[in-house]
Amino acid sequence: MAPPVQLNVETASRRVVPFAFLTVFLDLLGFGIILPLLPFYVGQMGGSAETLGILLGCFSLTQLLATPILGRISDRFGRRRVVLVSLAGNALSMVAFALASKLVLLPLLFASRIVAGATAGNISACQAAISDVTRPEERPTAMGRLGAGINLGVTLGPLLASALSGVGIWAPPLAAAALAFVDFVSAFFLMPETLHLRPEPAAPPPSKTESAMRSLARWPVLSVLFMYFLTFLCLTNLQVALALLAQLRFSWGPREVAWLFTIFAAASFVVQAGLIGRLARRVGEIALVVSGALCTALGMLLIGQARQPAVLVAGVAFFGMGFGATTPVLTSLGSQVARADARGFVLGILQSSGGLARTFGPLLGGVLFQRVAPNAPFLLGVVAALVSIGLALTHRAKG
Repeated sequence: MAPPVQLNVETASRRVVPFAFLTVFLDLLGFGIILPLLPFYVGQMGGSAETLGILLGCFSLTQLLATPILGRISDRFGRRRVVLVSLAGNALSMVAFALASKLVLLPLLFASRIVAGATAGNISACQAAISDVTRPEERPTAMGRLGAGINLGVTLGPLLASALSGVGIWAPPLAAAALAFVDFVSAFFLMPETLHLRPEPAAPPPSKTESAMRSLARWPVLSVLFMYFLTFLCLTNLQVALALLAQLRFSWGPREVAWLFTIFAAASFVVQAGLIGRLARRVGEIALVVSGALCTALGMLLIGQARQPAVLVAGVAFFGMGFGATTPVLTSLGSQVARADARGFVLGILQSSGGLARTFGPLLGGVLFQRVAPNAPFLLGVVAALVSIGLALTHRAKG
């Protein structure tokens, strides 16, 4: 393996933040390419809707278990190595995905998603790298740019999938593999190691005997983990129930629902790419989390109660703004409350808390929609957002 580029903290910051943006953008662009086509692949291989749910659950569960381990490895051996391993695993999983689609092999499709989940540590490693080279006051802006890369990839991926699907069923996952390989080569030659670059010690200072696992038991860390989980619980309810609600109330099909998700991603992208840094400096990070959760609660309430299309669209836009404001700030807070030698581990656990929500949230949202009421998943989102507000205020009081 080529030695990492050695830079001072200022130069590393100017290189790492744009490179992290590119890394997560290409990664999520590949994910966005295959996500809307998964039901068709599963159906052609003889699977059912239940099979699709198990397939998605396998990825999320494997990611949930692997991400903290990869985060801890990044704390000991470096962020760059974890990013390279993750990108190589992603490329390999996409090649297996393309082969499974060509040969119509459902077990190979499952294997590809399990490999992808087991090596999905590049987002938390990029977050840790940004934390290494930015000061606390700069971190919300940098994390916002990282989140913007994620949203941009998820937004453009389905459009690219639509263009490639006419070539052949194997073409979209093969394109995703090519993107991951390009990302790997770029990281191999251009990404510096940041583990030794820390402009400030993490707060609060740890005792020498405190283990990385025991550091999770401190309230500031726990409150951030709970808020992150609740934020992604809201998102999974949207992903499961929005299309069903739009179809039920307005007879909307895939094209209209795709536009709703585009509106959500665009609203989130605008906040994360252009506003997050100024808002954090002006009102503070905790106040921004509270404001974002209020936007989320309002958006969920409007979606659940919508009887006119304009109200539904407004709700999706409000939720997009709330999600865009909340997630990068929670990541910044997580990096600040983590021990200096456990940032990757804590940020990996943070990603896993989101993975836990993505594992159980879809099942919960589907049950609520089917057995309680069509607006029940969104009312749960309102409750989750309000609980997040209480946790944010408690974090300020006890942190």
